[in-house]
Amino acid sequence: MNGRTATPQPGDDASIPSAPAPEGRGLDPLTARRRFITVSFLFWLPIGMSIATGVLLFTDRGMGLAAIAGFFAVHSLTAAAMELPTGGLSDVIGRRTVLATAGLLNCTAFTLFGLAGAAWAITLGMALMGCARALSSGPAEAWYVDTVHAHAGPDADLRTGLARGGSAMSAALALGTLLGGGLPWLLGPGVGEWLTDATGGLVIPLSVPALLGALVEIVFVLYVLSALPEPPRPPATLRGVVGGVPAAIAAGLRLGVRDALIRRVLLTASAAGAALAAVELLTPGRAAALMGTAESGALLFASLACAGFLCSALGSQLAPAAARLTRSSERAVLAGGGLVTLGLTLLGITTGSTSPWATAAAVTGYGLVYLGLGVAGPNTNDLLHRRVDASGRATALSVQSLALQLVAAAAGLTVGILPLGPLPWLLAAGVVLAVALLWVRRAAAGPQVPLPSARPVPAGSTPER
Repeated sequence: MNGRTATPQPGDDASIPSAPAPEGRGLDPLTARRRFITVSFLFWLPIGMSIATGVLLFTDRGMGLAAIAGFFAVHSLTAAAMELPTGGLSDVIGRRTVLATAGLLNCTAFTLFGLAGAAWAITLGMALMGCARALSSGPAEAWYVDTVHAHAGPDADLRTGLARGGSAMSAALALGTLLGGGLPWLLGPGVGEWLTDATGGLVIPLSVPALLGALVEIVFVLYVLSALPEPPRPPATLRGVVGGVPAAIAAGLRLGVRDALIRRVLLTASAAGAALAAVELLTPGRAAALMGTAESGALLFASLACAGFLCSALGSQLAPAAARLTRSSERAVLAGGGLVTLGLTLLGITTGSTSPWATAAAVTGYGLVYLGLGVAGPNTNDLLHRRVDASGRATALSVQSLALQLVAAAAGLTVGILPLGPLPWLLAAGVVLAVALLWVRRAAAGPQVPLPSARPVPAGSTPER
């Protein structure tokens, strides 16, 4: 599955205003943390519900592995294309509006998955979910960091809140996969056949979790609109927002070029994308082949994914302790990458074997992948937030997500065409290991860098070029 700062550099526009402080400055960090945790949980719960059944649902609709890999590539490429523009949009019109829009898009996507069986409808749903992923990749975290900084200053502790947010995301995914995988099995042959016959095949047991997820998204939207206060912002016109987007994109691309630490952060996100693509595409098929039926395979994969996300939650909780134990966030990221590499290697060398030893090793490897990602995530984001200031924090988060999505798309397509066996797993392990080794040396400390982001253009003026 599955987070930035800067002093003026030559060529930066010093006239760009800082992002306004969150409303009232009276929202204390503990309250902000609780709301950030709730938003993270509600956003990822329906996604978790679709994880256990997604690949199997598409397979039941008559799609092959290559086509399914193409659907996931549509999601990743759409998210990648929208990341930087929507990051800048959040810095302009507000975190709350962008998050609510993401929830509505996900609601539509889950409805399509639950009701439609045609390839074009699944492709459209994946594109909408990709847009939602791009919209959601920065605003909630940016809102939390802005709120804490406004109340306690720029040196306030962020790791604890980011770790709790990561744990909430993992817990939501764990619970969601358990619910999503269990529902089709609980419906049983009798209710499942009745449901399929009553809807003319429109709704099948494997599609029920997606439809329930659409309802949860409505709850998410209502909570976001009511619980995330923001300061008044200058009126944003379409011309002003569109005019500011190129500056946000250019600033985001420069971000990964001029700073060595940020390059490492982006490469780490890319490696995570490769690991997740392999796990999400290959594990459901292994579970279904082991159990013999799609519904039983979905239940097994749901249980396994639930355990994986709990490992991720544990890793996020341990992230601050890992940084203290290794004496730096950089070394904690290195340790997390080592765990992911070991996990992918175990999954690779056990492919094709169903012996008790191989099964135990594969389950252990699966857990290590998510434990390592959980340890690395908050520490990576802590490094990034201390490097990028509030004026472009959401844009910086979007750059990080962009790196993950692009590599996930490429890795997913590669996995889809490679022969089943150890090779896809070991290739992903090699990518993660190569990037993890970049953290062997600590990056030089640097000042915060102001990142230009899209801003409304005053009436009568022209966008700066």
